Amino acid sequence: MVNDRKLFLFLMFLIALPVGLAFFGNDRFRYPCQNPENWEKDICQKPQCDVTRTCPEHVFKGQRDPRLGPDNAPTPSLQFSAPVQACAPATQGANCAK
Repeated sequence: MVNDRKLFLFLMFLIALPVGLAFFGNDRFRYPCQNPENWEKDICQKPQCDVTRTCPEHVFKGQRDPRLGPDNAPTPSLQFSAPVQACAPATQGANCAK
C-alpha cells in the first residue's frame, strides 16, 4: 500500500512539473536586447550597448536579424567541384602530393 502511494505521488509530480512550468514560465531573455520590445530603447542603441556587446547585431551574431522579417531571397543552389581522383596504390606508402 505504501508503494502505491509513493508511485501515485511520483506520477503526480511528473504531471505537475511540466504543467507548472508551462503556466508560470514566461518569455525570458538572457540579454535585454534579445527582447524585441527593447530594440528602440537607449540600452539597445549604440554606443551604450556596444560597450557591453549586447546590441541586437551582437546578440544575433551569425543569424539573420529578426527585425528584418522573413528571408524571401531564394536559397543558393549547391555547386560541387569536379570529383577528386583517387591515388594509385603505392608500394612505399600513400603519398598523393604532386
